Amino acid sequence: MSKPPEFIPLSDAAVRAVAGTSSRHAALIEDALDVLVETPGGGVALSGDSKARASAKQVINALAERADAGHEVAEADVRVAIGQARTGSGKAPGGLPTGKRGQVVPKTPGQARYLQALANCELVFGLGPAGTGKTFLAVAHGAGLLLRGEVDRLIVSRPAVEAGERLGFLPGDLSEKVDPYMAPVWEALTDILGAEQFRRRREKGEIEVVPIAFMRGRTLSHAFVIVDEAQNTSRLQMKMVLTRLGEGARMAVTGDPTQIDLVNPTDSGLAHAVSLLEGVQGVGVNRFTVEDVVRHPMVERIVRAYDADAAKRGRTM
Repeated sequence: MSKPPEFIPLSDAAVRAVAGTSSRHAALIEDALDVLVETPGGGVALSGDSKARASAKQVINALAERADAGHEVAEADVRVAIGQARTGSGKAPGGLPTGKRGQVVPKTPGQARYLQALANCELVFGLGPAGTGKTFLAVAHGAGLLLRGEVDRLIVSRPAVEAGERLGFLPGDLSEKVDPYMAPVWEALTDILGAEQFRRRREKGEIEVVPIAFMRGRTLSHAFVIVDEAQNTSRLQMKMVLTRLGEGARMAVTGDPTQIDLVNPTDSGLAHAVSLLEGVQGVGVNRFTVEDVVRHPMVERIVRAYDADAAKRGRTM
């Protein structure tokens, strides 16, 4: 004999958020968790086995909490909640700062797994296509650590491949030389911290830009280090920068292995490092897919088209 549906009382706003336009959100929950979601009025009725209903209830409560707080509930939020329920991760890792567009939160299950890895591992590799948030979320996580005093410095390094790392030939001081290559990171930090706090912390040395070529010989202690565009580091550069970690330091290495700008792409240190270090204690590897693209719908379509072409040609991207 089947069990009667479990009724979860919710506000009208929460019911609308769980159902979604044309019941799209409810359909996603049903398909993912093998339950039946009905909205008879005043709440949600759940049918299914005990384990499935428990997972679905977690999803519904997460969406209801967001709706009751006055936030929009989009399809991406539903997918994140489903992913968290499936993996048993509960809420996404806390401690992320509030940017000018509101609280920084993961928008896809892949982003949620990435933030979980950043919270749990000393060294995290974030691999994937453009628009998946791998750099922005690493910056947000590092900014949160800095604001809470868990690290003393936030250090960002990015290879200046276009300049051949010969930065001495460019005009201006070090910051002026490398700023064109760091623009995406500076934009993220400005969005998260605000222009004034970003400027003040940078002047105090709490936020530092260090080109890959200038990392040699340093020991980075009590810092959160981000190595961005890491697919454009050589194998020697990657080994050098990974071994800069000192006491109390953590590192995020982000990159897209399909976007290598080196003269000799086989010398890229990113895939090589992952092949050596995946599975090592304290190392996390998060691979983003086209489903994690959150920048613009066109970016997802572009990535899919290139992936299809690579598959047709028999290449591994």
